[in-house]
Amino acid sequence: MILESELIVNPDGSIFHLHLTPGQIADTIILVGDPKRVDVIESLFSEVEFKIGNREYVSMTGKFNGKRITVVSTGVGIGNIDIVMNELDALVNIDFDTREIKEEKRKLEFIRIGTSGSLQKDIPVNSYVISEKSVGFDNLLYFYENEADVVNEEFRRLLRILVGGHSIFLNPYVVDASEKLLNQLKSKDTFTGITITSPGFYVPQGRELRLFKKLDNINNKLSDFEYHGYRITNYEMESSALYGLAKMLGHEAIAICLIIANRLNKEANENYRDKVKELITYVLDKITAHES
Repeated sequence: MILESELIVNPDGSIFHLHLTPGQIADTIILVGDPKRVDVIESLFSEVEFKIGNREYVSMTGKFNGKRITVVSTGVGIGNIDIVMNELDALVNIDFDTREIKEEKRKLEFIRIGTSGSLQKDIPVNSYVISEKSVGFDNLLYFYENEADVVNEEFRRLLRILVGGHSIFLNPYVVDASEKLLNQLKSKDTFTGITITSPGFYVPQGRELRLFKKLDNINNKLSDFEYHGYRITNYEMESSALYGLAKMLGHEAIAICLIIANRLNKEANENYRDKVKELITYVLDKITAHES
């Protein structure tokens, strides 16, 4: 039995952070960072069952083209992904009454829609990039037992060589996206590649204000990396934890991001919100293409 200190349930029967109850979530879940993007998706749904918010976590379940979909905002960073993934899995795979893990597991599909910075000159602002592989610079997965079962060891070794002596504090892990969801979302309108998940926005991504980076020329090294046709395409802050935890828990996961800045060309689109809505519509159309 899972103790109350490990699985915290609120007085109304909802799970601790998300304030959701079992039965409220669909098999397909869209994750967004910004809670305001839940409102954007709500405006596109034909019906909404409920909408609830707590802190940065705003959740909603509704229908688009007849398909039941849940949307959850995660806020920024891998720490929040750790909370969201564990709590969403608990809602479907743990019996809240007995506090026992269910024998028959339910598989969920997670689709992260986010924004990102390009690390390739030929991937311009306003492009869509699907993370075929995600590289964690965050160490989160190493806290979990059996992380080696889901990590791409060949790429992990290559990236340790790339960061060189700094691998003493930076030990990248690499996890593959869901092949099923990758095939569902990719098209002539998308780029695919390797995404770096950074534990921070400023120095960890090479931005210097009053503090300076330890990893010299890291962005150029990442941009130049190529192996078997794979290259590092972009930075963001969530997908490595999403991919790793999804695989460990038996779920499917993919991330697709709008490029709002090109770090090499020094270009950015500050008024990107309409483009985010276009990406959301693209994803919704793709995942409901075969719905009646």
